This record gives sequence, C-alpha cells and structure tokens, in this order.
Amino acid sequence: MLIIVLLASMLIVTWLVLLFLVNSDDWLVAAYNRLFDNLAEIDKLRAKDSEKAARLAHYHGLFAFVMRLFLSGNASKKIAKLEEHNEHLRNGNFKSLNIMPMPGYVLLRKFDSIGRGEMHKKFLNLNMEMHGRKHAEKKTKHFMASLLSYPICGVSASLLVGATIVGFGAVTEGLAVLGIGTVLVLVLVYAVYDELNDKVNKRRQAIARQFPNVVSKLALLVTSGMTIERAWRETAFSQSQEIYKEMQKTSEEMDNLISPEAAFSGFIDRCNTRETAKLASVIMQSLSRDASEAGRMLKELAKDAWLDRKHCAKREAEKANAKLMIPTMLLFLAILVIIMVPVAMNFSSF
Repeated sequence: MLIIVLLASMLIVTWLVLLFLVNSDDWLVAAYNRLFDNLAEIDKLRAKDSEKAARLAHYHGLFAFVMRLFLSGNASKKIAKLEEHNEHLRNGNFKSLNIMPMPGYVLLRKFDSIGRGEMHKKFLNLNMEMHGRKHAEKKTKHFMASLLSYPICGVSASLLVGATIVGFGAVTEGLAVLGIGTVLVLVLVYAVYDELNDKVNKRRQAIARQFPNVVSKLALLVTSGMTIERAWRETAFSQSQEIYKEMQKTSEEMDNLISPEAAFSGFIDRCNTRETAKLASVIMQSLSRDASEAGRMLKELAKDAWLDRKHCAKREAEKANAKLMIPTMLLFLAILVIIMVPVAMNFSSF
C-alpha cells in the first residue's frame, strides 16, 4: 500500500508543479474559451426569451393571462451576470476561471507529440464543425487540456481513498475502490470525448434533414428572379435551425467584407456534409461566373436532395424495425412462459 500512496502523492505533486508552470498565454486561452461559452449561453437565453415572447403574442384575453403565469419571467438576471463575468475577463480578472484544466495546458506546450498529434487533429476537426475555424484551435486546446488534467486528479484521489480504506483493514473493499475508481475516471474521460462526437453526429444528421427544404427554397427564389445573394439571405433568416444558423453566419461574414470564397469555405467546414459542399460550390460558381444557370443547378440539387432524403428515411425505418425485433421477441418469450408454466404445473400434478 505504501507504493500506492507514493504513486498518488507523485501524481498530486506533478499536478501542482504543472499548475505553477502555467503562463499568461495559457490563462488567456482559458479566458477566451470561458468568454466564448458565456456568449453562447447568452445567445441561447435570449433566443428562449424571444421564443416565449412570440408564443405569448399568439394568445389573447383570459387565455393569455393564464399562459403568462406559465411563461412569465425572462433570463435578464442570468444574462446580466454572464455579461458582468465577461467584463471581468476582458479586464484581465481571471480569478473566476477553473484551475482544474490548467496543468493540461502545460503538458500540451511541453510535449508537441500530444499538442500536435493525431488526437489533436481529430478534436480540431470536430470543434471546427461545432464552433467554426476561428474558434476551433482554442476550443481544442481547452478540451485536450481538460482531458489531460482531470484524469491526474481523479486517479490520484482514487488511489488515496483506496489506500486509506486498506489501511483501516478493509483490504477487499479498498482494492475494489482503487480499481473501480481508476477505471471509472478513465471511462468518464472517454465519455467526455464521446459526448462531443455524439453532438457532432447529431448536428450532421439535423443538417442533412434540413437541407432539402433549404435548397428547394433557394431554387424557388432564384428561379423567380431573385439574386443569389438575396435568396441566400432570405432563406438563411427564415428559420433558426442548425443549417439556417450557419447560412446566417456566412451571410454576416460577406456583409463584413469577407470574400465569398472564404465565407463559403467556412460554411463547408462547419457543416461538413456532402450536400452542403455541393450547395456552396453551386453558389460560388454562380457568383463568380454566369448566374443564369444557378436556378437550373439548384433545381437539380433539390431533386437529388429529396431523393436522398427518401432513401435515408427508408434506411432509418429498416433500422427501427430491426431494433423492434428484440423487444418483440422478449415479449413473445414472456407470453410463452406465462402460458406454458401453468400447463407444466398442471401436468406435474397428475
């Protein structure tokens, strides 16, 4: 047990030494990520308030009064608190930042094989989809720092608790805590990565489902005589789902004098689906060359998109049927047991 205690102590000392090696650049990246997360949370809260206000606007009279009781209140206090926190971060006040992931930043700086390896590239691509090229590098750095730092604390705590229990004489329980605790920490670390991967996959699926409606609307507007730029903007701001938000970002970037090539390249990176890459290519061709063919190309793209959507729906239905076979078989076995057990008991009584 002395070896386990020494190992846990070494891990804790290592974590503390790494914490003292954190420099100002590391704190700035951590502050940037916290600021970015706060701004994203503020946007979500404001969107919820707008949605509540829009729902309340549809009700009148007594029913409107009743609905206000359920939908009353807004997130103004939370938003004010987040904005105040952001102001502190902009002024260089980093006291509110979480120190737990900070040693991970040092490991990323010290070991290029970790900070620039294959895992970094994989996480960078995932974060590029979730947050865009501008924020992907810093989000990836914070994500990897957390994955490196938290296991050190978790494993050391598990070793210390297990060794302490063994020291009191409960050897079996202590070894169980030691082993299960260490495995649980590693599983939780993997779960963090799996959650990010799952979010990206769900986002891709949502974009694929929304794509046929988007390209159909674009084709309709363009063929009716509207310019590509205006049709893109009208479509982008018509809804607030995933693909529409990415189209809004692209439109805002072009309004800020970013070149169409760079704006649509960012759109392709954030969506990362074959369909959106085709759409961006068609739009860029129509902007740089002849726009007269844009309507025809968009119509063909819409036709293909709806066919893909039908095939995808069929595949999902087949998967659902396959999944339903298991509970159906279990139900059949349960019914069979309910019928056969009384019959068998009656035979055994003769």
